[in-house]
Amino acid sequence: MKRVLVGFVTAGVFLAGAGTAVASSWRNLPAQSTTGVAFTGQYRVNPPERNHGSFEWKGQLQDTDPGDGHNGYVEVKVEGHGWIRYYGKQRKSVFMHHSNWDGAERYIEDARFHVCRDKGALRPDNCASELRFSYKLNG
Repeated sequence: MKRVLVGFVTAGVFLAGAGTAVASSWRNLPAQSTTGVAFTGQYRVNPPERNHGSFEWKGQLQDTDPGDGHNGYVEVKVEGHGWIRYYGKQRKSVFMHHSNWDGAERYIEDARFHVCRDKGALRPDNCASELRFSYKLNG
């Protein structure tokens, strides 16, 4: 009887771990680009027990028009908070890897992402279309 019980517990732990691994595996981000800036990368939505249940992303932000004198940035927004900016470098390609989360919640249900070209204070920035990610934890 003990062996059967231990077998069920082991199987349950294994299946729970497999479900978590699938939920938090890396997925390709759709290509993001606007005049002068491009981003290619991956994302994952972490379960509550990993990295604060964050929206985690990584990839290359590239200045595709080095002669324009403008910088590019990635903006991320989670759970209705304000946009957070991550700046690149002019005339360069920069690798980025960040996690964004809401400290008041166990995991992220809503995240938004886009890339923009910073045109300075007097002219509006131009941004790629916003990507939106939703995740609901089962149960």
